[in-house]
Amino acid sequence: MAEPKKLYIKTYGCQMNVYDSERMVEAMGGVGYVETDRPDDADMILLNTCHIREKAAEKVYSELGRLREFKDAKPDLKIGVAGCVAQAEGEEIMRRQPLVDVVVGPQSYHRLPQLEAKARAGEKALDTDFPEEDKFENLKQRPKAMRGPSAFLTVQEGCDKFCAFCVVPYTRGAEVSRPADRILTEARDLVERGVREITLLGQNVNAYHGAGDGGDWGLARLIWALNDIDGLERIRFTTSHPNDMDDALIAAHGECAKLMPYLHLPVQSGSDRILKRMNRSHTAEQYLRLIERIREARPDILISGDFIVGFPEETEQDFEDTMDLIRAVRYGTAYSFKYSTRPGTPAAERDQVDEDVKSDRLQRLQALLSEQQKAAQDAMVGQEVGVLFEKTGRHEGQMVGKSDHLHAVHVQAPLDVKGQVRRVQIVESGTNSLSGTLI
Repeated sequence: MAEPKKLYIKTYGCQMNVYDSERMVEAMGGVGYVETDRPDDADMILLNTCHIREKAAEKVYSELGRLREFKDAKPDLKIGVAGCVAQAEGEEIMRRQPLVDVVVGPQSYHRLPQLEAKARAGEKALDTDFPEEDKFENLKQRPKAMRGPSAFLTVQEGCDKFCAFCVVPYTRGAEVSRPADRILTEARDLVERGVREITLLGQNVNAYHGAGDGGDWGLARLIWALNDIDGLERIRFTTSHPNDMDDALIAAHGECAKLMPYLHLPVQSGSDRILKRMNRSHTAEQYLRLIERIREARPDILISGDFIVGFPEETEQDFEDTMDLIRAVRYGTAYSFKYSTRPGTPAAERDQVDEDVKSDRLQRLQALLSEQQKAAQDAMVGQEVGVLFEKTGRHEGQMVGKSDHLHAVHVQAPLDVKGQVRRVQIVESGTNSLSGTLI
């Protein structure tokens, strides 16, 4: 019996890429590959790339350069680039880095086994199409191995918003939602294999409109259907757009017991002028009113956000408007970045803000967000929370899990709490985590 070939995947970026990497492992498992965590032991190396961060493509080329030593040591090694950089760069990747054998976009990875076979035959294999067939239905049934207690589940891909800074509509395509019955089948399968918490994924997840009984379902109806699955204890979703937070989804936050009190709702800027230049299609005031409505439905909800600092033509007043919005919302956590150009996007052609100004503004903004994050964590001390335990901690007898509000929580507890949701009394707030005792 031939030894299985080994696949090493390095995943960059968002949770959807993590999900995609898992599915690529499954797809290649159907043609005799098993996953390895050692690139030097692999017969195929895949970089599953992200195009969101600054100089994403250059970082991929730099990583490819480091892989040359493995190719030199094992000439039959196949190297592939997948994900959004693959979609954006296409043949340019093979031109700039001849050691690459396979380039596959995020909508075509179900074709990876055929591309690998082509590469094994000595040809360069490229697929960055937007195929009509459903990639999820073309993948092999996932093996029935046990899983960790948390899992991602993609329900929607692509985006129709065309924000001026974003490449997603060009790399992931238009919005497409998976049929509800297929999502529910996958969710039940995950629960059977030990999953207790599912995070629904989409580039614009709350725009979900998948086919279901009686017509298209919105995200709220899908969440209520997931709520009925025995053994599933927690539901989350990310990432959302403010314009797609409808009444039913807001109500679900207050009424659905399994939907966790955490919402990632990016705003990007607090300046109406910049929001318009970003093509965000909402104002700062509309966003603030939306937050009020969500908190009325679920008063203890933790709000997370995204911010871009130094967007083209941003003035000091525009920046101060963003700081005012942050003070008004009181974020529990947030992600913030300096604007960096994305070739092919409208904002790349506009007057850019000086890098030193961007850096200064980012430092001030992150200091404010850090204060708010600390205040949110400190407020948990003395509270009783649910914690889903996922792994052992760094110290003997310590277990680590996630609270309802997605805080990391460290507890002295027996190993058998892994995979369970247990009540915990929070006793201490650390830099980026909480500590507690089992109740």
